[in-house]
Parts: sequence; C-alpha cells; structure tokens
Amino acid sequence: MNTFKSGLTALAILVAPIGAYALPTPVCVSDNTAPKVVNYSKTNRPAPKKRLFKSKAVDRKIAEVKKMLKNEKLAWMFENCFPNTIDTTVHFRKDKEDGKNDTFVYTGDIHAMWLRDSGAQVWPYIQLANEDPELRAMVEGTIRRQFKLINIDPYANAFNDGPTGGDWQEDLTDMKPELHERKWEIDSLCYPIRLAYEYWKKTGDASIFDETWLEAIGKIYTTFVEQQRKKGDSGPYKLQRSSERSTDSLPIDGWGYPVSGCGLIVSCFRPSDDATVFQYLVPSNFFAVTSLRKAAEILTEVNNKPEMAAKCAALADEVETALKKYATYNHPEYGTIYAFEVDGYGNHNLMDDANVPSLIAMPYLGDVDVNDPIYQNTRRFVWSDSNPFFFKGSAGEGIGGPHIGYDMAWPMSIMMKAFTSTDDEEIKECVTMLLNTDANRGFMHESFDVNNPEHFTREWFAWQNTLFGELILKLINDGKLDLLNSIEL
Repeated sequence: MNTFKSGLTALAILVAPIGAYALPTPVCVSDNTAPKVVNYSKTNRPAPKKRLFKSKAVDRKIAEVKKMLKNEKLAWMFENCFPNTIDTTVHFRKDKEDGKNDTFVYTGDIHAMWLRDSGAQVWPYIQLANEDPELRAMVEGTIRRQFKLINIDPYANAFNDGPTGGDWQEDLTDMKPELHERKWEIDSLCYPIRLAYEYWKKTGDASIFDETWLEAIGKIYTTFVEQQRKKGDSGPYKLQRSSERSTDSLPIDGWGYPVSGCGLIVSCFRPSDDATVFQYLVPSNFFAVTSLRKAAEILTEVNNKPEMAAKCAALADEVETALKKYATYNHPEYGTIYAFEVDGYGNHNLMDDANVPSLIAMPYLGDVDVNDPIYQNTRRFVWSDSNPFFFKGSAGEGIGGPHIGYDMAWPMSIMMKAFTSTDDEEIKECVTMLLNTDANRGFMHESFDVNNPEHFTREWFAWQNTLFGELILKLINDGKLDLLNSIEL
C-alpha cells in the first residue's frame, strides 16, 4: 500500500483529476493557492474587483464570525472558505429567453455545473437569503438553472454552460453537446429538490415551482421508476467509456451488474462519480425517499397536483419498504448496520465513500435520525478499519474512496463526522484535524494524504470550502462557540 500511495499522491499534485480539463479561457483564475508564509491577517479571497458575485450579507456574516473566533487560523480559514462559491464559481445573469434569474455554478477547477455540487455549494447561503435580495436572487437562479438542466437530460450528472461539447462526448451513451458528463447518479436529482424545498421554506418564494419545475419532477419520477428495473427491464440508460480507470465505465456492455428489481432504485454511479459495484446504492436510496416526500409536499401545497403528489409519495413508501428489507447487514462486530450497496439478491458491499450522500452523512441530509441505533452501529463501522476505505495516519484520518485511492482521506468525511456528532470532544477533534491538514493553504482540498497533508488533490474545490464554512456557522448557531474557542493548534 505504501508504494502505491507514494506514487499516487505525487501524481495527484501534478495533474488534474480525471475529467478536470479547463476550458480555453477560464472566467476566473484559481485564487486558492496561498503562499507558504501564512499571514492570518491577510485574506486569501480574490480581490473585491475579481470576485464573481458579491453579497453584503455574506460579508457581514464573515465579519461577525471573525470577531467571535479567538483562534486566528480558524477565523482566517472561515473567511477564505465560506464565500468561496460566490467569490469564484457563481455566474449570475438573466436567462436570455424568459428573463428570469439564472445562475451557472462551476465546481471550481472543473468548469462545469454538477447538479449535486451546485446544490451543495449554494445551500449554506439560504440562511442569509432574507437579508440580501441579491443573494436570494442568486440562489433562485441556481434552482431555476437546475430544473432546466434536468429537463435537458435527467440521467446526466454534469452540464456545460451551453451546447459546447466536452471531454466525454465519445462516451457510449446518449450524449448531447449540453452535457459535460452523463453518469446516472440518484443524488443528482435529489439535491435540486433539497435546495428548492429549503429555499421555499426559508423565503416563502414559491415562484420557482412553475411549469419548468413540473416538467422536471415528472422526469425525475419517470427516471426513478425506470431505474427500479423491475421484471428484468434495465431501462434506457447505459454507459461505457474508453478509460484507464475501471470506475469510469459500467461492466456488462454498459448496463452494470444485475439487480433483482426489489423496489430499490439503481444508481449506476456514486456521488464520487465512480461506478457502483452493487447498483442499489443505499444512502442515495434514502436520499430519494426524503426527496420524493418533499416533492409531494410541494406538489400538494403549491401546484395543486394531488395525483402527481400521490405518485411521488407512493414511490417513496415503496423504496423505504425495500430499504428496510434489503439494506441492512448483521455484522459480527458492529451488529445490524446499513450496507453501502446491495443488489437485492442478498449481496452486500460493506464500506463507505467520502462523497455525500454517504452512510455517515445520512442524518446531515435528514434521511435518518442521528439516534437511529442502526445508523449509530453503521457510524462506528465506517469510522474504523473494518471499512476498507477508512484511512488513518500520522497526520489525520478519514474516509476516502477509490476515486483518489489509498491513504487519501477526504476533509468532507471529517466534516460529516462533525455534522452528525453528538459528542463535543469528537467535534473538537474533527475541527482541529481540518485546521491541521490544509497544508497551510487556508482552504479545504478534495483529499489529503493521512501521513503528509502537503500531498493533496484539488487546490480549488468550492463544495468542500463552502461546506467548511457551513460547519463553523452551524456549530456557532448550536451554541458551541466556546468549543471552537477552546481549540489550540
């Protein structure tokens, strides 16, 4: 493992991740590479004139939080990370056809919009939306853009800003020039519902649930039903890619390994964009259940579409019933736990992956109660050597996955451990580890070497940056400022 790890991490710094090819003229350069000499009094944000989007509410919140935090590095990292999405990835404008708010959100160094990433990137700003009309408009524009993208192709995970083509146009699937990538992932259709529902609840603005939304939820429902793959019908989706990475393509002529048609929904790829082994991805099926119920509520209260609402609610119930029957495993050490993947034939893949939805993150998404005993057993399992993708070293520990490889933990997993923890000491350990593994850049990375944080992937990954800011705000809002101020580096 050590030989492999050494070669892998060295490579990770020199080359972009698979699929991360920049467009000829990037809109915004990466401002996320800090000098080796760290000055906590000097922000690593882009200069004000270079920021893609400005929010007075965000700037006020940063100033407020910085005054609260006694740890200089923590305050510095919050200031760098929390606004990273709006500073460097948000392209806000009016739609040329309907004149409505429209927001295209890059992931950072990959100049494409993932439905998952964009939904997670702007999520933390909803709490400030009522304080800033422009910020509210930006979030609204993201939601509207997401619905439009779903209507282009509900099976795609990532999109170009227009019909520009891209790196994966030769994939053996039904590619379109508007698509950056066409990997079928359940969560790609769940994150937009989550974002729209929260925006509606926080702002009261139901204007987003228009005809575009109704078309999108219809396609979401149809896609979920198709991917239940009942009666041996595999549905319309398949994908093969010419790649050195086996996880970029699906076996058996692009269909993936068989499933039983038990009522669960197939996710051909994980939130990591890696292919599943057993295609019923458990945390994503949980996410589908809660998303369908939120959709049913919207369809009932806003759209007055009782028939469609009933269909969504019934599908949620069917998937939930199947999860209770097929998603658990009686582990010899940890008791009954949730499997990461199942096939409905009785086979289980016991692991967790760093990307969200994940097993450890299910309470964060509201998919299970944090006190659910099966979840608590699962949580202990995934943060242990029994999880093949849990890595622990001299510098830190966390969950990774095959996307980057051995000994590369994702800060996102550490954040999810903190988000879902009921133990103050555990939360403190998580935040301390995040502060100690940034390689003094002042930003979160995709992954870091658990034995040497100077080896990391992706200097510019807005999702993880903004998520760190979300975590710090949550802890303050939960009355844990003293805990944060007790951290010593």
